[in-house]
Amino acid sequence: MATDTSIHETVREHYAERIKSNASCCGTDNCCDTTNSLYPEQLLTTVPSDIASTSYGCGDPITLASLKPGQTVLDLGSGAGLDCILAAQKVGETGHVIGVDMTPEMIERAQVNAKKVNLNNIEFRHGYLESLPVDSNTVDVIISNCVINLSPDKEKVFNEAFRVLAPGGKLAVSDIVTDGILPDAIKQSLSAWAGCVAGAVDAKDYIAMMESVGFTDISIKPVLFDKETVDSALADMGDAIDLKTISREDVYKAVYSAKITAYKPA
Repeated sequence: MATDTSIHETVREHYAERIKSNASCCGTDNCCDTTNSLYPEQLLTTVPSDIASTSYGCGDPITLASLKPGQTVLDLGSGAGLDCILAAQKVGETGHVIGVDMTPEMIERAQVNAKKVNLNNIEFRHGYLESLPVDSNTVDVIISNCVINLSPDKEKVFNEAFRVLAPGGKLAVSDIVTDGILPDAIKQSLSAWAGCVAGAVDAKDYIAMMESVGFTDISIKPVLFDKETVDSALADMGDAIDLKTISREDVYKAVYSAKITAYKPA
């Protein structure tokens, strides 16, 4: 039975192993795109190739966020720091970027990566998305890349995001959602949680949770279907599920990556 604590521990251990072995979140390739073509090529040329290739996301929240100089940006689940570095370059010296992650190994790597590109407007904090170590009403834009789906309590995540955003602030995230409800066997699999699949919720429920905490102008737009992520997660589950009774094709149809935006009322 997957509990909040066991999910957090499994996800943390999974990502700690990934960064130690220089692998991605879902296996030996990048989580959702082995060439990292989810970002515009010009954007990735601003960082060294070893940082650009350490991707754990399923989209491009940087372009989605339309960042401006001087803004304060918060990255939920900042991983090895790629999105924080890209955001810091966009907001410039007058801006500030905060990365929050629950995996110490990720924070350590992110700090090293930030030093490599000589950026002083980034800081990384250890913490959980359900209880952010960030003051209320202090953030202009929140970004996140394939992380909210990993939380066992997404409504708390959205409540915290709403709390720390300044009035008029923007949420711009890439995440995995579903069109329909996943089978219980997958939802209870810790391997599938770590693999970005089991924690995904129906897009309608995703919107409802954001609305319940106060977000407005919510938009969820499909980006792509990621067969490799689903295949990897199902393979990791091994004997935990019976693919004779759970159709792989049904899972393919249900799971997709999306770009999501919402606003805190001014």
